[in-house]
Amino acid sequence: MQLYDSFNNIQPSRFTAVGVTRLAETAICQEEMRFGSLAAETLTAGSLRALAVTVLLPVLMLPLLRTVGLRVFSMASETYTPGSLSAAFVTCPNDTVAKTLARGIVENKLAACVNIVPAITSVYEWQGKIEEDSEVMLMIKTRSSKVPALAEYVRSNHPYEVAEVISLPIEQGNPPYLKWIEGVVPE
Repeated sequence: MQLYDSFNNIQPSRFTAVGVTRLAETAICQEEMRFGSLAAETLTAGSLRALAVTVLLPVLMLPLLRTVGLRVFSMASETYTPGSLSAAFVTCPNDTVAKTLARGIVENKLAACVNIVPAITSVYEWQGKIEEDSEVMLMIKTRSSKVPALAEYVRSNHPYEVAEVISLPIEQGNPPYLKWIEGVVPE
């Protein structure tokens, strides 16, 4: 519409081929600029977001999908014999004893990892009386074949007359983690 108006406003004295061409170019440029700003406004309104999501989302998701895929493949391709590893539990009277035992257990290759769980409360019967004490718990990850040596180490280094050492077989878990335990603790 604006292009048509520009041609209607041509003055006869300026009516030459060069003048018409320049006038037409000017009108077309103005129309393109007007259309371009409309297009930019429209794109900014919603289409630009959609375009960004469509283009950027797959690009940003690719590393995540690759990592998840590698982990799933890793977990599926690892083999583990249920029960060949154990989680053992030992209670300690305080943090100092817990840390000393934990360090000794790991240094002697009796376990790959010992978690120290602070501030547990134990209620138990001892010498005919019900007792309640604050304790610290060790959660120990090791080979099942190492549990007897672990129990012997704890009995030899623990201040309690009867130290708690119990273990449960690990039936399932993250295969790379289980493999790590097997790699750290010799048979």
